[in-house]
Amino acid sequence: MKLETLAIHGGHIPDAGSGAVAKPITLSVTYQRESDGTYPKGSFYSSKGNPNRDTLEACFAGLERGHTAVAFSSGCAAITAVIRAALKPGDQVLVPDDLFQGTVRILRDVMPKWGITYRMIDMTDLRAAAAALTPQTKLVWTETFSNPLLKVTDLRAVAKIAHQAGAVCVVDNSFVTPALQRPLDFGVDLVVHASTKYVGGHGDVLGGIVVSKENSSLIHDVRQIQLLEGAVPAPFDCWLTHRGLKTLPYRVRAHSANAMAVARHLYGHRWVKKVFYPGLESHEGHELAAGQLNDGFGGIVSLQVRGGRDAAVRAAGYVKIFINATSFGEVESLIQHQATSPTHGSGTGIHDDLLRLSVGLEHPDDLISDLDQALTRAHESARDKTA
Repeated sequence: MKLETLAIHGGHIPDAGSGAVAKPITLSVTYQRESDGTYPKGSFYSSKGNPNRDTLEACFAGLERGHTAVAFSSGCAAITAVIRAALKPGDQVLVPDDLFQGTVRILRDVMPKWGITYRMIDMTDLRAAAAALTPQTKLVWTETFSNPLLKVTDLRAVAKIAHQAGAVCVVDNSFVTPALQRPLDFGVDLVVHASTKYVGGHGDVLGGIVVSKENSSLIHDVRQIQLLEGAVPAPFDCWLTHRGLKTLPYRVRAHSANAMAVARHLYGHRWVKKVFYPGLESHEGHELAAGQLNDGFGGIVSLQVRGGRDAAVRAAGYVKIFINATSFGEVESLIQHQATSPTHGSGTGIHDDLLRLSVGLEHPDDLISDLDQALTRAHESARDKTA
């Protein structure tokens, strides 16, 4: 089946009891045994499994063309589970120099207590990636596109480098989703998603998902962490996320089209120093991205604002349609000054003048007009202060 069909029908059939086409929400914590003590219907306790979670996991595994998906209560819970499952004390993780700050904080603040270290490199430099591997490197973690600078990593090459060193290769695919890119097709072992973002799609449900290419011991360990540590999504959260999946292919294509329009308008804009968007031919990773993605380049655009930090902060505060808030992948367009975000802050290497746009599903002309007036007003207010 094609992606659009899988998104709607994957893992789901009408309810056997009522005939309901929409999946019912099953809230029960425990399930009845048969007289012989067995559970022929598959569920016995909600930490182990739930019909809503089972449906979500089956659907998402199909979308990523993977064997198994494991759902968590948040993206960070999914990230932590993978690191814990893949590594033991003394092991090292190789990560890119631009990535989700939640991943950085987990590696910096939590994993040292478990004897796990990490090293950051420019993952787009394949020679540097290969040279950085040591006997202790057991996990190569990358993002493409990266957060927030939208660097593009050669997935097939990085997976090969990792495997030659006996390491596991993991990709955070949250920025583009399986609607545009399926990392498992390029030899990656695991894919991680913050399903809070494009998968849920409406900014009303937290979640994370791990997908394995094969029925491996590693994904069994990830499942064991999900079960024993209890970072499982609630039935209603699974229901909301699965509902979002049904429209994911169409939403992501629309996000991508709008983002392309916005990026093209901002490129060369009088108040913009640089635009980061792989859909632009000027982007250094454009050709690689075009070869790895289908049907668009995603809905995230980052830009550096002329006038520095103050101008960028003012522009983010002057928007009227964009919402000045942290997150991405919602139907509403969001804007965030990265350096002052609670998830980034100082000392993270983020440009002080950087804004990250999550381009939503409003009309692109309205979004472009909003950015124009915000950027112009930010610079006019700076001139007024100078005068």
